[in-house]
Amino acid sequence: MVIIAKPKKFNLRLMVQIFFFTLIALISVNKTLAATGMGIPFLSTASLHALCPFGGVETFFSLVTTGLFIPKTQISAVILMGLVFLLALLFGPVFCGWVCPLGAFQEWIGKIGKKLFKKRYNHFVPTKVDKVLRYLRYGVLVWVLTVTAVSGTLLFANLDPYHALFKFWTGTVALPALILLVFITIGSLFVERPWCKYTCPYGALLSLFNKIRIFKIRRKTETCVSCQKCSRSCPMNIDVCRNETVSSLSCISCYECTSDRNCPKAETLLVQATQKSPQVSIAVVAIVMLTVFIGGIVGSMALGIWSSKTNDQGSGGKNNGNGQKNKVEMQEEVTD
Repeated sequence: MVIIAKPKKFNLRLMVQIFFFTLIALISVNKTLAATGMGIPFLSTASLHALCPFGGVETFFSLVTTGLFIPKTQISAVILMGLVFLLALLFGPVFCGWVCPLGAFQEWIGKIGKKLFKKRYNHFVPTKVDKVLRYLRYGVLVWVLTVTAVSGTLLFANLDPYHALFKFWTGTVALPALILLVFITIGSLFVERPWCKYTCPYGALLSLFNKIRIFKIRRKTETCVSCQKCSRSCPMNIDVCRNETVSSLSCISCYECTSDRNCPKAETLLVQATQKSPQVSIAVVAIVMLTVFIGGIVGSMALGIWSSKTNDQGSGGKNNGNGQKNKVEMQEEVTD
């Protein structure tokens, strides 16, 4: 008897994650190269802080009250914040599940943990302890925004594991951020997305959209066979199988539960505005997401609004008499 192997099912989300992770990595490397006069002309040299939508949230209070951005942020971060909020209103925290490079990094490290610990993976933290820890990120969010508003500085810059992930090789990342990145990396071997689950302030803010999002994940009880594969596939440990509508604050809108890789019954877990409205395919979600991001950035550039040049003192770096930037100025550009 000839056994025909089933073809692997295409993982669209993984492709999108790889795209954004690679893009941010290339921009980070190119910024360092540009500071030494070797940058790639067609690739952005923007600061990572200027390309982080949470920077838009952090600088928002200062922008409204004084009309000024806090150091290391720019209008680009505010524009990205608006685009992410729009997508969250439509589909929930898709930024977390599809775009965020740090989230993708944790998932990829987690694949090693799955091979090491099998079914035990992502179940090391006792349920009662897990429930309490889930509230920690809201405390972090309040703390970061309060201290940033009072101090007028980017408090989170020296703790940001996202920045550390893409700058660790430069030797310019603050030690606390590096230590935090190491803890997250090790933790990802035992818990899927530990930073997202327990500590991420931006994830905490975006999670609130799960209560008001337009397109929700809905489970058709009449076709569900209660196999619980959807619940087991959820990186955030949401018991999808017990909910007719997934509205948990922990949901990151990865839509893994709706995938035919994890649900054996077609059209059982659907993305819908209402129970009677047509379903939205994951491909459409991806297309809308990419269109909003790319269209929003290109549109703001066309209108002359977009700017990702940070407003740090000395970040512009003036040329010396020989047309070359001195070492101090180049170092300042690298650390943006």
